Amino acid sequence: MASTHSHSLEPTPPVWRHDRRLAERGIPNPDSITRILQDCRTLAVVGLSSRPSRPSHGVAAYMQRRGYRIVPVNPREQAVLGERSYPDLASVPEQIDVVVIFRKLRHIPEIVENAIRRHARVIWMQEGLAHEQAAARARAAGLEVVQNRCILKEHARRFLSEGI
Repeated sequence: MASTHSHSLEPTPPVWRHDRRLAERGIPNPDSITRILQDCRTLAVVGLSSRPSRPSHGVAAYMQRRGYRIVPVNPREQAVLGERSYPDLASVPEQIDVVVIFRKLRHIPEIVENAIRRHARVIWMQEGLAHEQAAARARAAGLEVVQNRCILKEHARRFLSEGI
C-alpha cells in the first residue's frame, strides 16, 4: 500500500552543524555533557578548598558521593575530602579525565596549558567562568570544553530523578 504522507526532498541541516556552532561558543550539546559525565570518572578540581562553605568543596563532595574520583589541586591544601592535594596539575601522578576549574579568569590559560600537557580529555570551567582564548586553545589541542556550567547541576539534571 502506498504511503499518503508527503516527504520533503530538501535535506534538513545536519544537527552536527548546530552542535559545532554551539561548541565554538562554549556551549556543548547536552548529549556531549551526558557522555562526559558518564565516561569521565577522574576529576582534577583546580582550586578545591577544604572549607565546606566554598562552592568548590560542595561541588566536589557531591561528585565524590556519586562515585567520581576527586583529585584536589591546590597548593594551599594538604588533603581535601580524604584525598591528597597536589600543588598543580603537573604533580598529579594519575591520568586526569576532566579538569574542573574553580579559579579566577587570569589563571585559566595556564591551567589549560597544563591540562593539555597532561593529556586531559575535558576542560570544565565552572559557572561564571568562560575564557574564549583558552577554550579555543584547548579545542585546538583536541580537548572538549565546557564553559560557564556547574558540573553538579549538570549531573543532577541528567542523573537525579528529583533534580536539584
